[in-house]
Amino acid sequence: MNGSRPIIIIKKKGGHGGHHGGAWKVAYADFVTAMMALFIVLWLLNTNKPVREAVAGYFKDPSGTATKIGSSKAGVAEAIAITKDDMPKLKEELEKAVRAMPNFEKIKDQIEMTITPEGLRIELLETATGTFFELGRPEPNGDGKELLLLLAKELGKLPNHLSLEGHTDSKPYTGRREYGNWELSADRANAARRLMQNSGLAADQVSQVRGYADQMLRTPGQPLNASNRRISVIVQNLEHRPEEPEKTDSNAEIAPLPTPPKKD
Repeated sequence: MNGSRPIIIIKKKGGHGGHHGGAWKVAYADFVTAMMALFIVLWLLNTNKPVREAVAGYFKDPSGTATKIGSSKAGVAEAIAITKDDMPKLKEELEKAVRAMPNFEKIKDQIEMTITPEGLRIELLETATGTFFELGRPEPNGDGKELLLLLAKELGKLPNHLSLEGHTDSKPYTGRREYGNWELSADRANAARRLMQNSGLAADQVSQVRGYADQMLRTPGQPLNASNRRISVIVQNLEHRPEEPEKTDSNAEIAPLPTPPKKD
């Protein structure tokens, strides 16, 4: 036995079986990317048309679609231009915001929103017991200020232009001799404009301020009815532009009259 070979026992240390490669990372990344794409598609399917157009325009021309989204006002994260097709949605959102006001039950019958060819018309109506302005005064009272501030906050997020109108009833104004319903209706609309521009609207967002006195009665058969006294805020359709007076060039040269032919 002395000449036999020694028995050699080789023991292998246990351990991890080496690297499996990065294939699983690639597969996981593909899965996450697919899920993100799915969520984006689902989000786009639930957005309105202007948002979809803005997103599509961004990918087509990232530097050429700045006018479709956003606004010049600081603090507004996203402002989508409201077109005619989006007015029902805007009306629904404004009605929801108004219902959240603390004194909604008190003024719920004094707010009326209707969609017209011009845009969304928001009427602030007065009643025999509820007013937005003090009698014969152009400045809004507490209820009027609260509602106008809310509208300014919500409408200031939009790039759409606004028109403001003032209306009175047919009761003659008994204040100053040279001051009547025409001046009062215009002054109330202008006071509403100043308050809203100081509370959320862009400086150039109001395109028109109109005073109609009692020439556009809400209840023509009852010219003294309190609901004829109202302020109207019109959110103009994106395509709508207020009519501008025809411009004439005062410096344009006047063509000379033709010289009559000479008689022989």
